[in-house]
Amino acid sequence: MQRVATNQDRGQTERNQYVYEQHIRVDIRRINGKLAREEKADLLVLPAAKGNTKKTESLKGRYWKKGHYIDFTGDPAPDSGGLDGSLAKSFREDLINDDSKDGIGKDLFPLTTNEQKDLKFTLEGETVVAGRPAYRIAFGPADKNDYTWAGEALIDKEDFQPVSVYTRLSRKLPLFVRTMLGTDLPGLGFTTQYKRVEPGVWFPVSFGTEFRLHAVFFINRIITVSMESTSFKHTSADSKIEYLDTHEAAPKPNQ
Repeated sequence: MQRVATNQDRGQTERNQYVYEQHIRVDIRRINGKLAREEKADLLVLPAAKGNTKKTESLKGRYWKKGHYIDFTGDPAPDSGGLDGSLAKSFREDLINDDSKDGIGKDLFPLTTNEQKDLKFTLEGETVVAGRPAYRIAFGPADKNDYTWAGEALIDKEDFQPVSVYTRLSRKLPLFVRTMLGTDLPGLGFTTQYKRVEPGVWFPVSFGTEFRLHAVFFINRIITVSMESTSFKHTSADSKIEYLDTHEAAPKPNQ
């Protein structure tokens, strides 16, 4: 797993040499399943001096208000100050903020060096994914009292890169937290799929999570967040330096 951590750390720099598209969707439903709001964002991810930069190409969606759905296009999204609008904006921006890794919140990468230090791993067996052999690795908190991610990862045997990662919270929130804060997150976890775009370079190409948010005694929503990355193109830069001919440029005497 140390090799996986090293590759994950190095992979961030390698992935910053690519241009690609990201598609993010946030659905918010009431507990009865009725859609309250949905937002769909299309972004272009570009290399930058530090990491990458994300340009929103389009934002559209719809939300329920006064007995019917209202469609919208463009940013800022309307009614973003309401309950469902603020939730949608918060989850969408968590995936595209400058501190995220490849469009996914940096705290959702349990296999990096920083995250691995608090986890323990167990080899569960081997499998084959898309014709490539992979290890099945279970992971969980090194300290059983910690609240962190637990789950299973499939690791490519040749490149020592994750093929997929499934997580869930290692423990349920304590009763006193749910009682005092009125907050619960049943079902919280996520699944991330990776793709090998060229030898040694893997991208998280899909991310998905669905959970119920029950907070402050009156917020009760089912939230689904998904992300897909496509159309990867390796960037290249050609530069040309021209030198001034000093003989031609030198001023003539008495000029």
